[in-house]
Amino acid sequence: MEHIIVYGSQYGSARRYAEKLSERINIPAVSYKKARDLSGMKTMIYLGSLYAGGVLGLTKTLRGLSTRDGFKLILVTVGLSDPNEPENRDNIRASLRRQLPSGLLDQAKVFHLRGGIDYQKLSFGHRVMMKLLYQSLRRTPLEKQTAENRALIETYGKQVDFTDFSALEPIIGEFQGETI
Repeated sequence: MEHIIVYGSQYGSARRYAEKLSERINIPAVSYKKARDLSGMKTMIYLGSLYAGGVLGLTKTLRGLSTRDGFKLILVTVGLSDPNEPENRDNIRASLRRQLPSGLLDQAKVFHLRGGIDYQKLSFGHRVMMKLLYQSLRRTPLEKQTAENRALIETYGKQVDFTDFSALEPIIGEFQGETI
């Protein structure tokens, strides 16, 4: 096996994207918790959910991997925030810089996808964290709120799903070596 998809998913969005990508490009997808020796891979696609400033399982998965010639790393973040907003992309990139050695990040191709949230399925800790964030945002004057903040306030406590499998196309193109 020369290629693998590894994912870090808490509530299912990254896993669903990984499974759909696996189906589309015919390479196996495995949770980072079950990933074994990855040192011989030619290509690794890592799909990870964004949580509290980090990508779930990314540091553990990439620990010990080198930036050897011929190794292709495709990093895909999955989160609620709209990756088309420059501020969101900058925050995600800063998070990746904190988690990865610069050589590995510089070598990687990075993509961002939107996932979803179902407040009823959140762990107690995540529910508390989201409630505190919601309360903080509600106290922020409207003129200082970002579009993302307003969207979080409007959707708080609800089930929201921004999953878009067509957004996998550029990732498939990158894997297959197409110019995108």
